[in-house]
Amino acid sequence: MEHSPYTRRAALHYLSSMVILTIYGVQVCPFLESLTVVQLVVPIVAAIAVQYLLRGLLRTRFVLQASDKNQTVRVFTVEFALFLASAVFLMLFNTAAYGFPLTSGLKIVVGMATLGFFAAIDLGLEWQRALVDQFRHSGMRMQVDENYFPLTGKMGIFASISVVFILGVVFLVISKDLEWLKEVGSTVTLHDAQRYILTEVAFVVGVILTHVLNVIYSYSHNLKGFFDSENGVLMRATRGELDGVVPVGTNDEFGIMAIHTNDMVKGLRETTDEVRRTRDVSILTLASLAETRDNETGAHILRTQRYVRVLAEHLKDHPRFSAVLTDENIELLYKSAPLHDIGKVGIPDAILLKPGKLTEEEFTIMKTHPAIGVQALKVAERELGTNSFLHFAGEIALSHHEKWDGSGYPGGLAGDDIPVSGRLMALADVYDALITKRVYKPAFPHGKAKEIILEGDGKHFDPDVVAAFLAMEDEFKTIAARFSDQAYGEVA
Repeated sequence: MEHSPYTRRAALHYLSSMVILTIYGVQVCPFLESLTVVQLVVPIVAAIAVQYLLRGLLRTRFVLQASDKNQTVRVFTVEFALFLASAVFLMLFNTAAYGFPLTSGLKIVVGMATLGFFAAIDLGLEWQRALVDQFRHSGMRMQVDENYFPLTGKMGIFASISVVFILGVVFLVISKDLEWLKEVGSTVTLHDAQRYILTEVAFVVGVILTHVLNVIYSYSHNLKGFFDSENGVLMRATRGELDGVVPVGTNDEFGIMAIHTNDMVKGLRETTDEVRRTRDVSILTLASLAETRDNETGAHILRTQRYVRVLAEHLKDHPRFSAVLTDENIELLYKSAPLHDIGKVGIPDAILLKPGKLTEEEFTIMKTHPAIGVQALKVAERELGTNSFLHFAGEIALSHHEKWDGSGYPGGLAGDDIPVSGRLMALADVYDALITKRVYKPAFPHGKAKEIILEGDGKHFDPDVVAAFLAMEDEFKTIAARFSDQAYGEVA
């Protein structure tokens, strides 16, 4: 897994190490200070260049062959080992070529080890980011150890080693400066000596502080990525969107948190799906029970709920309807439409199943079924609490017999006072009644039903709903054919 950010950061660390090590060597070792620029720089550049070239081979054989959970540690190990190897090479080279004592070489080892420690941590964190991105895009996840090394322990080790390296480097600089003061004696003014020493100390502290801050920033970047993913999934879950996944890309506490979050969201999704399936089955069961007492078939509820959805989908971008007909509400309308005649369970059979025309008294009783349906739904609402599904079910049950001109029942509502759900259901219910055979009438063809719908334009029906019907009449015919009373048994 080679990627540009990792390669760029590695190149930057190696180039900066060449420069820093050259300046550092002169400041901590009088033997190195005695070399010419070429003698000092060439071995350092050669060692680090070879070190950089070896990275690719070691990464392929040592890092990529490891499991995902071990790759970050191995990146750190490879990078740190390479820096130490270069330091040992420089120590041995200077001893062999110039006869420098080992103490001189050990000062280089300390400096290289310090640079390598911070560089290896930074590159390990960059590799970790790449792993997380890989898991995010692939949908896979890291297998986290149950006995992972805790983050608190990692931070403690990092802080302890950082302090040791910082104190070690500063000690070497100060030690060399004290030796220098003994040599120059009174030939240098106190002011110049202070300036020289403070400049060297400031350089070393500045370099180390930069590396420490870079590691802190790099780790903070990783933490931000994790928390953004975690909070994003949790916020989506609070909105009912249970399809989010936190990438499991670290073998630590955050990996465990991601696993538990994903398992929690998965559990919620499965529970929610089960509740929705139970709700949908309950709706269809209740609606079917109501239909069995009527002259209508079970296919009626399947057709009318689909008519409602077709009309709603067509009108959802219309300025008069867009506020109500969101995607979520359209789905709720579709689910609740079968309960539009639930109140018919309270109508006596003598009236509900009468083959002929109802008397005025009988029709008055029939007109009570919307109110009966709403009362039944309110009982459920008191038990289950207010929610959008019961809201739309109640609206449809109560208002689907209202008419645009105010001549409908039970409330005599007119125009936009009729809920959108009721206006859609009104046309869907009438159309289906027209094309379906009843004991008191034959089934009308689509053309005849269309004529009757147009006669009710602006009277019985909202003109915009009629326009939507005309635009989608082919869909209506398709639904009517697929869920016809004859074909219903096959569809079911």
